Amino acid sequence: MRFHFRSFLLPVLLGFILIAAQSPASHGQARPAPPQLHGAYRFERANWVYVHLQGTPHQIGFGNGYLLAPEIEDGFHAIRLEDTHATHRRWDFYRATAKNVYWPHIEAEYRQELQGIADGVKAHGITDMDIWDVVAINGFNETDEYYVPYLESKEHPTAIASLTPRGRCSAFVATGDWTRDHKPVIAHSLWSPFLEGERWRIMYDIVPQHGYRILMDGWPGKIDSGDDFGINAAGMAITETTITGFHGFDPNAVPEFVRARKAMQYSANVDDFEELMVTGNNGGYANDWLVADNRTGEVARLELGLKYHRLWRTRNGYFVGSNFPSDPALTREETDFNPNDPGNTANARHKRWKQLMAQDKGQIDASLAQKFLADHFDAYTGKLGANERTLCGHVDVSERGIPEWGDPPFEPGGATNAKAADSSMISKMSFVARTNRPCGEDFLVGPFLAKHPEFAWQKPSLTDMKGTPWAMFQANDHLSSTGVAAETVNASFGAN
Repeated sequence: MRFHFRSFLLPVLLGFILIAAQSPASHGQARPAPPQLHGAYRFERANWVYVHLQGTPHQIGFGNGYLLAPEIEDGFHAIRLEDTHATHRRWDFYRATAKNVYWPHIEAEYRQELQGIADGVKAHGITDMDIWDVVAINGFNETDEYYVPYLESKEHPTAIASLTPRGRCSAFVATGDWTRDHKPVIAHSLWSPFLEGERWRIMYDIVPQHGYRILMDGWPGKIDSGDDFGINAAGMAITETTITGFHGFDPNAVPEFVRARKAMQYSANVDDFEELMVTGNNGGYANDWLVADNRTGEVARLELGLKYHRLWRTRNGYFVGSNFPSDPALTREETDFNPNDPGNTANARHKRWKQLMAQDKGQIDASLAQKFLADHFDAYTGKLGANERTLCGHVDVSERGIPEWGDPPFEPGGATNAKAADSSMISKMSFVARTNRPCGEDFLVGPFLAKHPEFAWQKPSLTDMKGTPWAMFQANDHLSSTGVAAETVNASFGAN
């Protein structure tokens, strides 16, 4: 048989090109993919970075760390800047918290995944991070606004805490007579400082050894979603909004980021979800969780504090979230939230949610969900115009800020991404998503800082947030499907 060198060379070269394409460039240079990636890959679509991860916990972590190394390093610097500014504590404090408070209560599966992330980052050539930085990043939602106030309450029992949990997110879940097809619809927008939110643009497709496949959005280098929107292969769709003014933390219990990931991975029904979130609860990142079981059509709301929790469930109704608590005992004993102030952001958005649910009863679908998340109507004043009280929050234009969250006037923050799914999408493990503002409007750093120099400390990490289109994502997605998905989304839902 005659050997044809050119026939041999072409597939070899194509193979090297494919491997290099799966790996992010470091300092502009492509590198061959290490074998630990185990079938992992990444691509970008509509400003999202999609990563497919599979295998053992360490292999899943390694793929996260290696393929997202540039985004992880960038996010690490941003979080370190924000957190040390907020608490006036050195980053060593966060590393010590990761090692001494969180790590002892992380089970083996997720320890291995976290170690894999650290190993992947290192293999990519990033040398200023190790396992304790990775764990600290995973716990950043809990440390500043839950653990630090807990420490302050022990050190100065009569003092008012310097930090309070920010409200994060607007969301709803509906089913039965409220939706167009009488099946579940779920949607969520992340609220956060722009310094964080503009980096919450990872789309994770995870195939673990045990439990169910997951499709969720997230932060680079985290094992859970963090802003918490995801679907698993059992037909569970999960999201949440935080509880304003919550106080309570147990340093001897399981971190929220571990429980949230475990619930996303192992829940097959509402009861599973409740049990996995409540067991070992440390009170960190206290939320109202909104959940849909697509197989039964049931939706639920789990309000989870530290000492108190309550579950509501229905197959014909809806639950909404905008950072307000509902259980009177939890509200009274574990928060300083004022349910009677119609002008605070949580109550104003709650009022708007109820208006939209009533107005569009029987018509709610993914298309309407996108419009809801981009809504600029202030239900408190009855006027149109984005601000801190609208579902698409623009805190950066508010002269009031959000005092109940500790946000000063014109805080660069608000709604920074959006996701939605109907029953058909959930059954296919897919959803539509948009990075940056749900309304698609730009946020430009230069003009903002010129007008508000008090936020100049953020300049090293604050970047422009340009309007982006909605895009469709699904489990086992690939770059080759981009055009079809984008055209479908744009044709069905429009740009805004």
